[in-house]
Amino acid sequence: MDRLRDLAAKAAVVDQAKGVTMVLTGCSPDAAEEELQRRAEAAGHSLLEECWITLGTLVPAMAGTAEEQAPAARSVPAVEPVREAPDSEDGPADLGPLGTELVRVATPQDLARCLLAHLAPEVDADAVMVYARLPAGELQLIGHAGVDDTLAQQWRHVPPLTGIAPLEALRTGQPRWLEDAEADRKKYLLIDPPGRWQSRAWLPVPTPEGPDVCIGVLRSGVGPFSPRARQHLEAVARLCAGRLLAIGLRPQDAADASAAAVQAVFDALPGAAMLLTPARTTAGAIEDYRIEAATAQAVDVVGRAGPELIGRRFRECCPALAEEPMWQSLKDALATGTPYESEPFGLQETVDGVTELSTYTVRAARLGEGLVVTWVRHGSSDRQEQRLADLQRLGNLGWASWNLITHEVTWSSQVFALFDRDPADGPVALTDLPVLALPEDGPALNHAIGELLAEGRTFDVPFRVRTADGLRHLRAVAEAVPDSAGTTVEVHGVIQDLTAQRSAELALVESERAILTQHDVLRAERTLAGRLQHALLPLPTRPVRLAGLRVDVAYLPAQSGVHVGGDWFSAIELPDGDALFMVGDVAGHGIDAVATMAQLRFTAKGMVITGSSLTGALARLNTLLLHSRDSHGTATLVLARYNPAERRLVWAQAGHPPPLLLRDDQVRYLDRPRGMLLGASQAPVYEEGVCRLAPGDRILLYTDGLVERPAESIDRGLKRLADAVLSHTAEPGSLSLGPLLGSLLEGERRDDVCVLDLRVPAEPQ
Repeated sequence: MDRLRDLAAKAAVVDQAKGVTMVLTGCSPDAAEEELQRRAEAAGHSLLEECWITLGTLVPAMAGTAEEQAPAARSVPAVEPVREAPDSEDGPADLGPLGTELVRVATPQDLARCLLAHLAPEVDADAVMVYARLPAGELQLIGHAGVDDTLAQQWRHVPPLTGIAPLEALRTGQPRWLEDAEADRKKYLLIDPPGRWQSRAWLPVPTPEGPDVCIGVLRSGVGPFSPRARQHLEAVARLCAGRLLAIGLRPQDAADASAAAVQAVFDALPGAAMLLTPARTTAGAIEDYRIEAATAQAVDVVGRAGPELIGRRFRECCPALAEEPMWQSLKDALATGTPYESEPFGLQETVDGVTELSTYTVRAARLGEGLVVTWVRHGSSDRQEQRLADLQRLGNLGWASWNLITHEVTWSSQVFALFDRDPADGPVALTDLPVLALPEDGPALNHAIGELLAEGRTFDVPFRVRTADGLRHLRAVAEAVPDSAGTTVEVHGVIQDLTAQRSAELALVESERAILTQHDVLRAERTLAGRLQHALLPLPTRPVRLAGLRVDVAYLPAQSGVHVGGDWFSAIELPDGDALFMVGDVAGHGIDAVATMAQLRFTAKGMVITGSSLTGALARLNTLLLHSRDSHGTATLVLARYNPAERRLVWAQAGHPPPLLLRDDQVRYLDRPRGMLLGASQAPVYEEGVCRLAPGDRILLYTDGLVERPAESIDRGLKRLADAVLSHTAEPGSLSLGPLLGSLLEGERRDDVCVLDLRVPAEPQ
């Protein structure tokens, strides 16, 4: 089949050459074939090669009928092509194989590949480029071989500048031989990067009207073309003339024809549309588009429309449509061939002096080497439809209607999405809607639909459906549309997704249940801890006397929260007649704090009773908290031992506020000896402080709940306590702690308060 196709193609070339010869000489077909054969034998060509050369001399057809052309044709003398003289002793290379290959050439790109395959062994060619001159004088690359696509894209369009070798070859009609790269680079603008091709030839293809196509042969080898190579290349250029005439010499002619055809279609189309062709830089990048065709409704920013836009630049006419990212999308559509459609966008327009916001959508699709761009202005109905779609999407709801006369059912796309139903399966009838719900929700929905159909009663029913994403909570609201007789003929409804709302409600209910359960647990724990605390820490109902001191005790639990705190005290008389006083505060609340409090209280009492010093007791209590698995962490503590004979108070502290001394209507805090809170360090240092008491002195030992307030420094709380003690000294009932604590603890308390009030009698007892 390939051989038969080649024979048929060769026969067509021979017949075309015979026709040219007959027109030029007025001879018969047989005489024309004999003339071609004679010329081929005289020049040493094959018949096919001579036919290609003859076709290259073809004069454009004259106007009129064949009968009118015949006399003129007979008067045209025979065109005898210029014959090359033999060069070397071997003679020029045989062009017969190339003539045969030209039969299979269908495009300029095919021609470039065919020439490279032929010239590579003949003249050491590495690349071939075929340029055509456009009507405006610039060059367009119509075929290339041996050149990478990036370089070809950069040099696809060459403006009509000086120093362009192929342009000079076309202007003069003579080849340009560039055989010294360094010297040629000073004279010409070379196409390739330096050092790639050391020599090149630009050969104009001769035609009766003058050359419009130039063939470039590029070599990496250094040195001039030999006379035989030059002769061969010029013969190749003449041989290609006929083939280029057959496949179309000027690509711009085809582009103009395409643009004209598109314009004819545009003239009959409504709407705004343009045909754009890319305008590229010398590097091949798209800098703008040229408008080749436009519909009458295509209007630019200054009011030009239709044919007035042809030949102008797109950025000039439509600057608002030539901004990113739309500009990049147009480039992508041209490069990939994938049509582009923009999202609706707003554009300010001035119509009859009034500025208004219009909504547009732009579409672009590739057509050959250009782009067809259309844009649609959305009317109010389009905007309403878009708003309705946005409302359904944002509100996660959809609409549905059921015509009870025609049994036509219509669902919006959002309803299909809510039911997780394929639109290809279609909507369901109103009476079949309960089938989509869970079995336990179906009866209520079915009952509501029955009442609507029978009595026209509007319903609002929640129900659940099972989807691929899990259980979904929906709400159906529907109303009946009656006819003039009151019979329901149509039902309109809305389906809304309430899954997020129901999930939040269920989570809130579960949270409330958990809070109530936890609250009950905490109340029970508080009750238990309170009972345990009262059992371990009994409060005296009136002041007691120890070692000659009047001791008053106050314990006030916190008013906020449900936990019992770890504040505690102890006041006992020692076997030697001294008195031991302790006030402590365990970190935390609840049963654990009460247990730690009991552990510290009884352990401290035991150690001091058995002869341990105050600092020694604190050190052992610190070790106890550090190494006991049942301990509650940390605690503060103040220990005080009073000797009645010397009225000497020895005290030590572990991170606790200092005692307050009231003497002769003056108050001061005792200087704190060193001491770190219990359970915070492996090697704390504890020291003792000594205070000699006088008749009438008053000492307050207390926990931090008495002086601490949120967002307030401890110094301010200590000053408030000192001022309160001083102001209540001369008041009636000052022997009681009640008024003092009442003035200090106004409002809600967040922490327990424990106070020991030690008074030295003014008169000896």
